[in-house]
Amino acid sequence: MAILASIPTGILFSEGILHSDWFAVLATFVAINTLMYGALAIAKILPKVHPGDWVRTRNQRSETRSIHPDARAVNEATDFLKNRR
Repeated sequence: MAILASIPTGILFSEGILHSDWFAVLATFVAINTLMYGALAIAKILPKVHPGDWVRTRNQRSETRSIHPDARAVNEATDFLKNRR
């Protein structure tokens, strides 16, 4: 019991500092910063999203001009980008 009595209650900061306004602002900033870096780390892990692949643009054909009648109608530029990944 003698060891526990000799350890101060606020080892790093006193209780007055922990309950001050500027410390609350600093703690809020650190919390938001941690969330932002966590979100950026998760975004780096996930695959890239290309919204242009979901919507047909003006320069994409609605019908195929291939010699194979069952071939999909795909814009050559988008087909090139898909094969490059």
